[in-house]
Amino acid sequence: MAERYDCHYCKESLFGKKYVLREENPYCVKCYESLYSNTCEECKKPICCNSRDLSYKDRHWHDDCFHCFKCNRSLVDKPFSTKNEELLCTECYSNEYSSKCYECKKTIMPGSRKMEHKGNSWHETCFTCQRCQQPIGTKSFIPKDNANYCVPCFEKQFALQCVQCKKVHTVYNSTDCFLCTGCKEQLSGQRFTSRDDFPYCLNCFCNLYAKKCSSCTSPISGLGGSKYISFEERQWHNDCFNCKKCSIDDILCPDCGKNI
Repeated sequence: MAERYDCHYCKESLFGKKYVLREENPYCVKCYESLYSNTCEECKKPICCNSRDLSYKDRHWHDDCFHCFKCNRSLVDKPFSTKNEELLCTECYSNEYSSKCYECKKTIMPGSRKMEHKGNSWHETCFTCQRCQQPIGTKSFIPKDNANYCVPCFEKQFALQCVQCKKVHTVYNSTDCFLCTGCKEQLSGQRFTSRDDFPYCLNCFCNLYAKKCSSCTSPISGLGGSKYISFEERQWHNDCFNCKKCSIDDILCPDCGKNI
């Protein structure tokens, strides 16, 4: 007599019937689906033994229920993304959530390389120098007037040329040539003036060009709002312009001049 082969759960004979093995124990289809079938996320019905069970992160779907939340196209054997637990085809996800290129206004597809600067995004091939139109990539660049320039192009188009060495000003050499014409000392960080387009420190300018006070003989710079007095081709510091009789100069105030 043949040995019985029964369902592990309901004990009914499996002879001549379909069954499913689980952990080496046989189950009739009815018992197996009741005990172990997953519930479809879309239709909430059990996924039967004769249906393919598609799973993603412990969630399960029937073949026909595994589709894009937006356009309803099937996602079986196709790339997809998720947002707020919703399945989305690559195109719908890109249109809905991906960054738009600041230059061409098209979607930057997931997985493609993008460049970002101050909250804006570009395709790698769209992030180019405004002047030479070459991709900037990871090279240094300088933004100006809503456009970006590679450093060489920016210097050619916008940077000033040093009147001393004739080189383009950069953050590295912009002060190296800024010297006093007289003493050749560095002028960066100190007060200066110019004459005939040549820069001078205040000492050199005063010694070379400033008029001398008729009283103290020191230079009168006239810079920084300092006051001076000029009379009959002579000049005085404001504090040095005193009456000769009641002070030390040969200028008389109106009261003292009455007695002469």
